[in-house]
Amino acid sequence: MAGILFLITVLAIPFISPFNHYFSIPDQVMAHSANNDIGPADASAEHVQAFGSSVFYAKQSKNRMPVQQTATEAMTQADQSALEDVEIVPGGQSLGVQLNTLGVLVVGYHQIEGENGKMSPGEEADVQVGDMILEINGKDVEDMEDVKPFVQKAGKSDEEMAITIKRDNKTFETAMEPAKDAKDKYRIGLYIRDSAAGIGTMSFYDPASKKYGALGHVISDMDTQKPIEIHNGTIVRSNVTAIDKGNSGTPGEKQAKFSNEDEKIGNITKNTPFGVFGELNKSLSNSPYDEPMPVASPDDVEEGPAKILTVLEGEEVQEFDVEVVSSVPQKYPAKKGMVIEITDDELLNETGGIVQGMSGSPIIQNDKIIGAVTHVFVNDPTSGYGVHIEWMLQEAGIEGIQQGNQAA
Repeated sequence: MAGILFLITVLAIPFISPFNHYFSIPDQVMAHSANNDIGPADASAEHVQAFGSSVFYAKQSKNRMPVQQTATEAMTQADQSALEDVEIVPGGQSLGVQLNTLGVLVVGYHQIEGENGKMSPGEEADVQVGDMILEINGKDVEDMEDVKPFVQKAGKSDEEMAITIKRDNKTFETAMEPAKDAKDKYRIGLYIRDSAAGIGTMSFYDPASKKYGALGHVISDMDTQKPIEIHNGTIVRSNVTAIDKGNSGTPGEKQAKFSNEDEKIGNITKNTPFGVFGELNKSLSNSPYDEPMPVASPDDVEEGPAKILTVLEGEEVQEFDVEVVSSVPQKYPAKKGMVIEITDDELLNETGGIVQGMSGSPIIQNDKIIGAVTHVFVNDPTSGYGVHIEWMLQEAGIEGIQQGNQAA
């Protein structure tokens, strides 16, 4: 009986699932290309390292095998193919940028001298600098003028206000009771802002769709240092009146003027790490490059001479010599893709290098748009960062780039 049981056990082992899987693991793996078999690759334990229980990579290889194409390479080729069909008009124009925030932005506290001493109702309600006030008592708040009636009404009736706050990616409610100051006015002890304005440079626009990209980096609030969440915005042409020259340790800046009453040339729908984006309502001109140009992928950018387009005086767009010192062949969207150095004597004499307000100036190399200026090195204003144009095109929603990504 013992012998029969042992024999049955031995015969049953291959059919038990864990042992079945074990015996099915091959000692060699055959790789196949499109047309022909490529010889066995050694998969013994000494050449494979495991992470956890299921992820492996080869530490070394005894056999070198041609590989048809990886998924990343296929995606890169699709992206490059899509870029080859895209042509956009380079910018360089100086812009006035006006942003309206989503709700009102809390930028600071102030203490109210009331009956019980100094206090800030907003601070006591745990409202923080950088928060967005979206609603009061269930009603949307779009600008600062919307806040005052709620505060006065709640103060006179000795009631709390229900405040809807957005902090980073979270939305929550808090209660706040206004306090009466020495002049018998009710206040909440918060400094708030509903708009922002500044200058920058147009990077490109698509003559077919009228979509554009500018600045090359996100617009942050000067007090909170956080990206501004926008409700809407507009761009206008600005006039450069003077240049504050940059020095080591002190970045320079363009001085320009524009008015809220100036003719709006486009809207702003997005404020992203790669710039501001929207659509133009009229075509731009006054540039050495008024015709559409092809664009270069990050892989195509070369170290060596290039040019930037920007404005130093009035509204005249000029081109200046720069050097691409280094470029990172990025496969995925990322900021600071290249380092550029100003080599043009006229630009160095006028500005000392890269100055504030120059952000977004398009970079051109080999008759292709390769990117835009984004940052200056504080300790060396002759040099700074640039972003690859492909990532700005994606944010702008240029049709050819979107199709390329979907195909990839």
